[in-house]
Amino acid sequence: MATPGTAHLLTVVSKDRSGRKLPATSQHLRVTRTILPILLQPRDRLADEQGVWEVVNRPWSTRGGKLAHATVQKPGEPNTRRDKNWGAHERVTVRRATAEEGQR
Repeated sequence: MATPGTAHLLTVVSKDRSGRKLPATSQHLRVTRTILPILLQPRDRLADEQGVWEVVNRPWSTRGGKLAHATVQKPGEPNTRRDKNWGAHERVTVRRATAEEGQR
């Protein structure tokens, strides 16, 4: 379990096909996850055919929890703000901002 304040320091330990550990690639990585859309958080980034989008607010659901919506914008461009929706069962691949990046 990570101690408070060290969540942004990750060591990636990969294994090859025989199960041997490979050396860590970096101490400071941007975490990529595949999550349900209702679990999106502000500052998460996701990509689609129109480019990279940053989540602006917490997601909400409609239709009895079957659709999930979130407001997104292109990073640093507030005039591109729009609502995006997904089926609540779909998975979304996001890059989660680390604590260090959030201070910038």
